[in-house]
Parts: sequence; structure tokens; C-alpha cells
Amino acid sequence: MKKIVLAALALIMALCSFAQSAEQKKFVYLPQNLNNPFYTTIADTFAAEYAKEGHTFTPLDPNNDQATQISLMEDAIAQGVSAIFVTPVTTDGIISGLIYARERNVPVVAIDCTMEKGDEDLVISTVTTDNYSCGFLTAQQIIKDFPDGAKIAVIDCPLYTACVDREQGFKDGLAKSGKADKYPVLAQQNGNAALEPAMGVAENMLQANPGIQAFFGINDPTALGIIAVLKAAGKIGDVKVYGVDGSPDAKAAIKDGAINATAAQSPVNMAKLTKQVTEKYLAGQKPDQLTLIPTFIIDKTNVDQYGTEQWQ
Repeated sequence: MKKIVLAALALIMALCSFAQSAEQKKFVYLPQNLNNPFYTTIADTFAAEYAKEGHTFTPLDPNNDQATQISLMEDAIAQGVSAIFVTPVTTDGIISGLIYARERNVPVVAIDCTMEKGDEDLVISTVTTDNYSCGFLTAQQIIKDFPDGAKIAVIDCPLYTACVDREQGFKDGLAKSGKADKYPVLAQQNGNAALEPAMGVAENMLQANPGIQAFFGINDPTALGIIAVLKAAGKIGDVKVYGVDGSPDAKAAIKDGAINATAAQSPVNMAKLTKQVTEKYLAGQKPDQLTLIPTFIIDKTNVDQYGTEQWQ
């Protein structure tokens, strides 16, 4: 009798182990790169959340190469991934990868970008910050800081839809103020949304336009590149700098007076909302096609509320 009971217990344990194994899922995140702390924070949040549930999560680094991103996506699909999260290197370049995933019934969620019009159905959902609002709020902040007008330089990045949306929001924010003529954009150039390229662009802009009073950097790495140039030129504080992200480094720079404001994002919430959207889809429900995460301005008046050690 004892042997029968032991055998039954062993069978139950084996069945439980099999059930647990069968429920384990695999998830992959493909950002543009894993050098940007915004993307690494998203990846770290995914890793922590899925570890609690016994699922497998793997971040993969395309290093800003579109062909590599698609190749990594195809490899993940071949390995039986349950869902893919992607921040495309370019929204038009990722299309073949999205079609490949759809043909194999692998759901893809776009993060931190919006797909081009007509391509939205290639992903099950998009989760992103309201990037248009990031730009619009930044324009309003500059108008507030310069009530009599200011000469502005913009360092953008037309490769990414998130950055394009921010730029459009910024221009509309100036235009809808009713006094856009007081806020001329003297120079605008691509800084590749990265610190070192932005430094070269900012230096050239200052040399060609010494009257610049404010810089709008399309993200915080860009803003940090700008203040590095201003520091070398002895112009910290004389020229105001505005970014987008709300990164710990940018918030520290705000506290030090080098950056005036940043339109904040939350990579932590972005990852958690993406996980919720994916769970809904895998449970057989239809998630919202688009989830926009609200943004807000962080400046010297509230930076202590959000801290400089981590993302909000």
C-alpha cells in the first residue's frame, strides 16, 4: 500500500512539473539598441516581472541595425517564442519582420513608437508615450521661460516616429501660442538621438548661430550632448536646454542647473502596460490598438519629487 501511495505521489509531482513546464512562456524584446538606458530599463522591468511568474525573457541587441533586428526576430520565432516586443530601428524597415511574424502566428507589440499609417495592423498593439504631447509641452515650457521670445535650435532625429511626433508637437506648440514669430527656429539638424552625434551638431549650430538662446533636444541623450558643448564653451546657464525622457542623468542635470526641463516618460510603466496588453491577447481577448502613456514636465520645481537615482 505504501508503495502505491508513493507511486501516486510521484505521478502527481510529475504531472505538476509537466503542467508548470507547459505553461512557461518565452518573451523577447528587440529595442533599437541596448546602450540607451531607456531601453535597458524597459528590458530590466520585463525581466523582473516575468521572473516572478517563471517565464523566460530575453533582450536582444540589434545595435541600431535594421537587418540584424529582423534576423534576431526570425531566430526568436524559430525558437518558439510566445510573443515579441519591438522598438523598430525604422518603422518602414521592420515591415518584412512583422509580416514574417504574423504569417507564423507570433504576436508582436510595438513599444515606444507608432507604426506608419496603414501598417498598424501588423502589430497586435502599440504602447508608447504620447510623444506629440512631449514636444507640445516643451514648447509651452520655453514660452513660459522666455515670455518675450527666444531664438531656438532643434536637434531632431527624423529616423524614428517617436522623435518625429515630438518635433511636430514642438512646432505646433509654438505655432498655436499665437506668437510663433517671437520664437524662430534658427537651426534644425539630425543628431541621431545620441549623445556624441548631438555634441558635433550643437557645436556647429553655436558657431553658425551665436544668438541661440534655447536648445530643444529630441531626447535626453541629445540634451546631455548639448550641455557638454555648452560647458566646454562656458555657456551653461546662458543657453537653456530642454530634453525628452526624464532620465536619471537629465534629472541630475536639472538639479545642477544645466538642463532646464525634460518631458518625462516612464519606461517602467511602458514595460508593465505592454505585458498587460500581451497577456490579454494571449488569453484570447482583443487589446486596444494603441495605448498612449501621458507625459509631464520635470523641471527645478518638481525634480526632487521624482528623484535623480532612477526612472519614474
